[in-house]
Amino acid sequence: MYTLLLSTTNTMENAKKIAKTLVDERLAACVNIVPYIKSFYVWEGKTVEDDEILLVIKTTAEAKEKVIKRVKELHTYQVPEVIAIDFNSGLPEYLQWLSESVKKDGN
Repeated sequence: MYTLLLSTTNTMENAKKIAKTLVDERLAACVNIVPYIKSFYVWEGKTVEDDEILLVIKTTAEAKEKVIKRVKELHTYQVPEVIAIDFNSGLPEYLQWLSESVKKDGN
């Protein structure tokens, strides 16, 4: 089982820090940074419009909770968006690489 996590942040610096840390610590096989999205959301009772950066994080289901914890530690938002989508199919060679790229629990 594999997991795709989505998270947004407001600066490229924070996006790169999160992406590099997750890959360097082998919690994620790959993190894509989508440099510009326009977000509308309700925060503290008001509709907010922000320019944000989207992180697309690919990892294993086994590492999902560690990735979520690490994103929370590195993120600049009080309540960061972290949405997890579990999946179990895709190009077999890619999924094998993904599994091999993420550190196994305890290693």
